[in-house]
Amino acid sequence: MVRPTILLVGAGGHAISCIDVIEQHGKFEIAGIIGSASEIGSTVLGYRVLGTDEELPSLGARYGSVLIAVGQIKTPDTRVRLFAQLTEMGYRLATIVSPRAYVSPRATLGAGSIVMHGAIVNARASVGRNCIVNSMALVEHDAIVSDHCHIATAAVVNGGATVGAGTFVGSHSSLRQGVTVGERCVIGLGQRVLADCPSGTSMPPRAET
Repeated sequence: MVRPTILLVGAGGHAISCIDVIEQHGKFEIAGIIGSASEIGSTVLGYRVLGTDEELPSLGARYGSVLIAVGQIKTPDTRVRLFAQLTEMGYRLATIVSPRAYVSPRATLGAGSIVMHGAIVNARASVGRNCIVNSMALVEHDAIVSDHCHIATAAVVNGGATVGAGTFVGSHSSLRQGVTVGERCVIGLGQRVLADCPSGTSMPPRAET
């Protein structure tokens, strides 16, 4: 059976992880990658960089599905911009779940989101559009992860917690049950969020003890 093709936008480190998940996922054939001008002609794990953002309008008719493979730490702006552009161009934003992850049939995932190896999205959890639930992360029951968020490696969003749009939750950080983290926050590596955080909060990585 011929698999549908998918185009990746972004040729950096996050793209490497996305490629591995998509290969294991097995439902798409990776057609190529969109990168920077200096990356054209190079390969990432054997997949060629076909062009830059400028080629996206002309490639849409050939490759209907797309995944944003640009990472997100300090700001979601690039991923938000690309999501808006690709949606306007008529691309289908694929939703990818690693076969080594678990997403409850009672959970919801938005368009353009990826759930990576070892991650869990539990019952009645909601993950919005264009999100990254990275390797070994946990989104517990009834939690809400809004659009354009990155829940980084081994981070924990406990039951009933809410993560506002565009927020980054760093590796090994954890959100207490029921807390609300506002929009465009940066929760640094190893932090313990025990109370609500207003939008724009920046918590540096937790110091070693």
